[in-house]
Amino acid sequence: MATEHGQEYGREYGRGHGDPAGSGYPARDGERRHLLPAALRAPVEARSWREFGYVLLGLPIAVVLFVWSVTMVALGAGLLVTFLGIPVLAMALVGCRGFGALERTRARALLGLDVAEPEPLRTSKPGVFAWIGAVLKSGASWRALLYALLQFPWAVFSFVVAVSFWTYGWALLTYPLWFWVFPMYGGQGGLQLYGDEHHSIYLDNPFEITVTALVGLLFTLATPWIVRALTTVDGLLVRGLLGPTRLSARVVELESDRGIVVDTAAADLRRIERDLHDGAQARLVGLAMDLGLAKEKLREDPRAAARMVDDAHGEVKTALQELRDLARGIHPAVLTDRGLDAALSSVASRCTVPVKVEVDLPARPVPAIEGIAYFTVSELLQNISKHSGARSASVDVWRAEDRLLVQVMDDGVGGADASQGSGLAGLAGRLGAVDGVLVVDSPAGGPTRVIAELPWRA
Repeated sequence: MATEHGQEYGREYGRGHGDPAGSGYPARDGERRHLLPAALRAPVEARSWREFGYVLLGLPIAVVLFVWSVTMVALGAGLLVTFLGIPVLAMALVGCRGFGALERTRARALLGLDVAEPEPLRTSKPGVFAWIGAVLKSGASWRALLYALLQFPWAVFSFVVAVSFWTYGWALLTYPLWFWVFPMYGGQGGLQLYGDEHHSIYLDNPFEITVTALVGLLFTLATPWIVRALTTVDGLLVRGLLGPTRLSARVVELESDRGIVVDTAAADLRRIERDLHDGAQARLVGLAMDLGLAKEKLREDPRAAARMVDDAHGEVKTALQELRDLARGIHPAVLTDRGLDAALSSVASRCTVPVKVEVDLPARPVPAIEGIAYFTVSELLQNISKHSGARSASVDVWRAEDRLLVQVMDDGVGGADASQGSGLAGLAGRLGAVDGVLVVDSPAGGPTRVIAELPWRA
């Protein structure tokens, strides 16, 4: 859901920035431009032949899968009165899962349909019996069996339709090239259109041959689209029955997000520990030593002791400032007390370029979302200060339906790319952990526009 929102906003904000068509995606260099429309070139395109090959392969695979499923399930059901029925059923389901992996590979290779694997088998304890129980309790196993039963009649139907249209279309289209076979070897004028005991009609004169070729042309042009419609249904079957369910995909996504959150929290703890050890802690240790020396010199040389105390006072101020900056990096007090508007204005004032901040929110979001929005803007403004070469920047925060949108713009050199493993990739991961998304529009030469989208919870 978040990705769909992000693409939508990416398209919207792409308008007018190197994309005159308003699509949000610049045209590829060297993109092929076809002279013929898609309807005319479809019969000879590689995609059409791959889809036709998918249909041809589908029938023998469906026959083997159907025979395996029906035989093994019937055998297992018949043996349920004994202990052997349960392992046989498990073998039937495992075989269906194996065929499901083959079908996903076939769909990926010939249809370009990338379907993820379903949820793996989860066993509570090791052993054969636990594995059999996991197979029988897995919804993916039974969906694979259902695919085997449904795919067979559909494969027969699609095979007959595709082969009939393809064969008749090319045969009629090329009829002017081979109609001479009938008078030379068949003893008749041409292809027989109608015949009984008294009368026969043959396609043998130039007009009839031309009309036959034109009909074949119509069949040939229509066949790729018919086959594409058939393979669309195949794709729905593969995606719906052999791929992960929405619930399992959501579980995998949440597990991944949990890992990102844990890694981010661990990295933050290491950063805080490093900053304390190298910064304020070292200063406080030095301060304690200086005060000890000043105490010893207090009677012997009061002026030197006073100077040392004065230096220590300066060190105290520096240590306090470092602790204040560290606390602001953990969670600034102004964010808790006054919200995003004041907190973002504070972080914008420390940026090396002028930043205009506008926050238009009907209420404050929950602290977790508010904190992520703050740290996202803070890191983006740090990037602007260090790398952008910009003269000005702006931060806009608003709510759109059930999403919180944060936009950071600058007029710098551009070229930012979240896919290169930079800090933007880390931001995208942190946003993804809460169903957020990061959209970066940064053409070479600028300007740079970054949209951070978060779920709205007030």
